[in-house]
Amino acid sequence: MIPSFIADYFSLTKPRVVILLQITAICAVIVHDSLEGSLEKESIGTILVVLIGGYLTAGGANAINMWYDRDIDPKMRRTAGRAIPSGKIKPVPALFFGISISIIGVIWFYIMSNEVAAFWSAFSILFYVLVYSMWLKRSTPQNIVIGGIAGSTPPVIGWAIATGDISLESIILFLIIFMWTPSHFWALSLYKTEDYKNAKLS
Repeated sequence: MIPSFIADYFSLTKPRVVILLQITAICAVIVHDSLEGSLEKESIGTILVVLIGGYLTAGGANAINMWYDRDIDPKMRRTAGRAIPSGKIKPVPALFFGISISIIGVIWFYIMSNEVAAFWSAFSILFYVLVYSMWLKRSTPQNIVIGGIAGSTPPVIGWAIATGDISLESIILFLIIFMWTPSHFWALSLYKTEDYKNAKLS
Protein backbone atom coordinates (compact mmCIF):
# COMPACT_ATOMS: atom_id res chain seq x y z
CA MET A 1 0.00 0.00 0.00
CA ILE A 2 1.35 3.44 -0.96
CA PRO A 3 1.94 5.73 2.08
CA SER A 4 -0.61 8.54 2.16
CA PHE A 5 1.97 11.34 1.95
CA ILE A 6 3.39 9.85 -1.27
CA ALA A 7 -0.10 9.60 -2.72
CA ASP A 8 -0.73 13.23 -1.73
CA TYR A 9 2.42 14.46 -3.48
CA PHE A 10 1.59 12.29 -6.48
CA SER A 11 -1.82 13.96 -6.67
CA LEU A 12 -0.12 17.36 -7.03
CA THR A 13 1.10 16.27 -10.47
CA LYS A 14 -2.49 15.81 -11.74
CA PRO A 15 -1.74 12.30 -13.06
CA ARG A 16 -4.83 11.98 -15.27
CA VAL A 17 -3.99 15.22 -17.06
CA VAL A 18 -0.32 14.27 -17.44
CA ILE A 19 -1.21 10.89 -18.92
CA LEU A 20 -3.32 12.56 -21.60
CA LEU A 21 -0.46 14.92 -22.43
CA GLN A 22 2.01 12.05 -22.73
CA ILE A 23 -0.29 10.15 -25.06
CA THR A 24 0.06 13.01 -27.56
CA ALA A 25 3.85 12.96 -27.17
CA ILE A 26 3.97 9.20 -27.70
CA CYS A 27 1.80 9.56 -30.79
CA ALA A 28 4.38 11.93 -32.24
CA VAL A 29 7.11 9.32 -31.72
CA ILE A 30 4.98 6.59 -33.29
CA VAL A 31 4.02 8.78 -36.27
CA HIS A 32 7.67 9.69 -36.90
CA ASP A 33 9.00 6.15 -36.58
CA SER A 34 6.18 4.78 -38.75
CA LEU A 35 6.93 7.30 -41.50
CA GLU A 36 10.60 6.38 -41.31
CA GLY A 37 9.87 2.66 -41.26
CA SER A 38 11.75 2.31 -37.98
CA LEU A 39 8.95 1.40 -35.57
CA GLU A 40 10.96 -1.24 -33.74
CA LYS A 41 12.57 -1.81 -30.35
CA GLU A 42 14.31 1.57 -30.52
CA SER A 43 10.91 3.23 -30.36
CA ILE A 44 10.25 1.68 -26.95
CA GLY A 45 13.37 3.33 -25.55
CA THR A 46 12.34 6.68 -27.00
CA ILE A 47 8.85 6.33 -25.55
CA LEU A 48 10.30 5.61 -22.10
CA VAL A 49 12.39 8.77 -22.30
CA VAL A 50 9.25 10.70 -23.28
CA LEU A 51 7.15 9.21 -20.47
CA ILE A 52 9.63 9.79 -17.66
CA GLY A 53 10.70 13.29 -18.70
CA GLY A 54 7.19 14.27 -19.69
CA TYR A 55 5.73 13.17 -16.39
CA LEU A 56 8.36 15.04 -14.41
CA THR A 57 8.07 18.30 -16.35
CA ALA A 58 4.28 18.38 -16.78
CA GLY A 59 3.72 17.06 -13.27
CA GLY A 60 6.07 19.66 -11.83
CA ALA A 61 4.27 22.46 -13.65
CA ASN A 62 0.94 21.17 -12.34
CA ALA A 63 2.27 21.10 -8.78
CA ILE A 64 3.44 24.71 -9.08
CA ASN A 65 0.01 25.58 -10.48
CA MET A 66 -1.66 24.03 -7.44
CA TRP A 67 0.63 26.03 -5.16
CA TYR A 68 -0.30 29.26 -6.94
CA ASP A 69 -4.03 28.46 -6.95
CA ARG A 70 -4.11 27.68 -3.23
CA ASP A 71 -6.23 30.81 -2.63
CA ILE A 72 -9.00 29.92 -5.10
CA ASP A 73 -9.04 26.12 -4.91
CA PRO A 74 -10.88 26.07 -1.53
CA LYS A 75 -13.70 28.11 -3.12
CA MET A 76 -14.49 25.49 -5.77
CA ARG A 77 -16.11 22.14 -5.05
CA ARG A 78 -14.04 20.53 -7.81
CA THR A 79 -10.71 21.55 -6.23
CA ALA A 80 -11.42 21.97 -2.50
CA GLY A 81 -10.30 18.43 -1.76
CA ARG A 82 -6.88 18.83 -3.34
CA ALA A 83 -3.82 18.21 -1.20
CA ILE A 84 -3.00 21.86 -0.46
CA PRO A 85 -6.45 23.34 0.31
CA SER A 86 -7.35 20.24 2.35
CA GLY A 87 -4.22 20.74 4.47
CA LYS A 88 -2.54 17.46 3.56
CA ILE A 89 0.49 19.28 2.12
CA LYS A 90 1.80 22.70 3.09
CA PRO A 91 2.26 25.27 0.29
CA VAL A 92 6.05 25.69 0.54
CA PRO A 93 6.88 21.95 0.31
CA ALA A 94 4.44 21.68 -2.60
CA LEU A 95 6.20 24.53 -4.42
CA PHE A 96 9.63 23.01 -3.75
CA PHE A 97 8.40 19.64 -5.01
CA GLY A 98 7.02 21.16 -8.21
CA ILE A 99 10.15 23.17 -8.99
CA SER A 100 12.43 20.22 -8.19
CA ILE A 101 10.79 17.64 -10.43
CA SER A 102 10.40 20.22 -13.21
CA ILE A 103 14.14 20.87 -13.20
CA ILE A 104 14.92 17.15 -12.98
CA GLY A 105 12.65 16.55 -15.97
CA VAL A 106 14.37 19.19 -18.12
CA ILE A 107 17.79 17.78 -17.17
CA TRP A 108 16.52 14.29 -18.00
CA PHE A 109 15.54 15.39 -21.50
CA TYR A 110 18.87 17.16 -22.02
CA ILE A 111 20.92 14.12 -20.96
CA MET A 112 18.76 11.33 -22.38
CA SER A 113 17.73 13.01 -25.64
CA ASN A 114 18.84 16.46 -26.77
CA GLU A 115 18.79 20.19 -26.08
CA VAL A 116 15.82 20.79 -28.40
CA ALA A 117 13.55 18.58 -26.30
CA ALA A 118 14.94 20.12 -23.12
CA PHE A 119 14.27 23.64 -24.44
CA TRP A 120 10.65 22.92 -25.38
CA SER A 121 9.97 21.19 -22.08
CA ALA A 122 11.37 24.20 -20.18
CA PHE A 123 9.34 26.53 -22.41
CA SER A 124 6.17 24.54 -21.67
CA ILE A 125 6.73 24.71 -17.91
CA LEU A 126 7.42 28.45 -17.90
CA PHE A 127 4.53 29.24 -20.25
CA TYR A 128 2.05 27.20 -18.21
CA VAL A 129 3.15 28.62 -14.87
CA LEU A 130 3.99 32.24 -15.68
CA VAL A 131 1.74 33.03 -18.63
CA TYR A 132 -1.31 30.82 -18.08
CA SER A 133 -1.51 30.25 -14.31
CA MET A 134 -0.19 33.55 -13.00
CA TRP A 135 -1.44 35.92 -15.69
CA LEU A 136 -4.10 34.74 -18.15
CA LYS A 137 -6.19 32.47 -15.92
CA ARG A 138 -7.36 35.32 -13.70
CA SER A 139 -7.39 38.14 -16.22
CA THR A 140 -9.19 37.06 -19.41
CA PRO A 141 -11.86 34.60 -20.62
CA GLN A 142 -9.42 33.80 -23.44
CA ASN A 143 -7.00 32.22 -20.95
CA ILE A 144 -7.37 28.69 -22.32
CA VAL A 145 -7.01 29.84 -25.94
CA ILE A 146 -3.56 31.32 -25.38
CA GLY A 147 -2.68 29.09 -22.46
CA GLY A 148 -3.38 26.04 -24.60
CA ILE A 149 0.04 26.55 -26.16
CA ALA A 150 1.64 24.88 -23.13
CA GLY A 151 -0.56 21.81 -23.36
CA SER A 152 0.07 21.51 -27.09
CA THR A 153 3.86 21.15 -26.85
CA PRO A 154 4.14 17.42 -25.94
CA PRO A 155 3.99 16.30 -29.61
CA VAL A 156 6.77 18.78 -30.39
CA ILE A 157 8.84 17.41 -27.51
CA GLY A 158 8.18 13.80 -28.57
CA TRP A 159 9.15 14.61 -32.16
CA ALA A 160 12.31 16.37 -30.99
CA ILE A 161 13.30 13.33 -28.94
CA ALA A 162 12.76 11.06 -31.94
CA THR A 163 14.58 13.29 -34.46
CA GLY A 164 16.70 15.80 -32.56
CA ASP A 165 14.79 18.70 -34.12
CA ILE A 166 11.30 19.98 -34.96
CA SER A 167 9.70 19.93 -38.39
CA LEU A 168 6.50 20.70 -40.26
CA GLU A 169 4.97 17.43 -39.07
CA SER A 170 5.55 18.31 -35.42
CA ILE A 171 4.05 21.77 -35.97
CA ILE A 172 0.96 20.20 -37.52
CA LEU A 173 0.58 17.91 -34.51
CA PHE A 174 0.97 20.94 -32.24
CA LEU A 175 -1.75 22.82 -34.13
CA ILE A 176 -4.17 19.88 -33.95
CA ILE A 177 -3.94 19.84 -30.14
CA PHE A 178 -3.97 23.64 -29.93
CA MET A 179 -7.16 23.95 -31.98
CA TRP A 180 -8.89 21.15 -30.07
CA THR A 181 -8.08 22.45 -26.56
CA PRO A 182 -10.46 25.47 -26.24
CA SER A 183 -13.61 23.69 -27.41
CA HIS A 184 -12.79 20.70 -25.21
CA PHE A 185 -12.19 22.87 -22.15
CA TRP A 186 -15.19 25.15 -22.72
CA ALA A 187 -17.50 22.14 -23.03
CA LEU A 188 -16.27 20.78 -19.69
CA SER A 189 -16.41 24.19 -18.01
CA LEU A 190 -20.15 24.45 -18.65
CA TYR A 191 -20.62 21.84 -15.91
CA LYS A 192 -18.56 23.88 -13.42
CA THR A 193 -19.98 27.37 -13.97
CA GLU A 194 -20.86 27.93 -10.31
CA ASP A 195 -17.39 26.87 -9.20
CA TYR A 196 -15.77 29.45 -11.45
CA LYS A 197 -18.18 32.14 -10.27
CA ASN A 198 -17.31 31.36 -6.65
CA ALA A 199 -13.61 31.71 -7.45
CA LYS A 200 -14.27 34.86 -9.53
CA LEU A 201 -12.72 33.32 -12.63
CA SER A 202 -13.87 34.27 -16.14
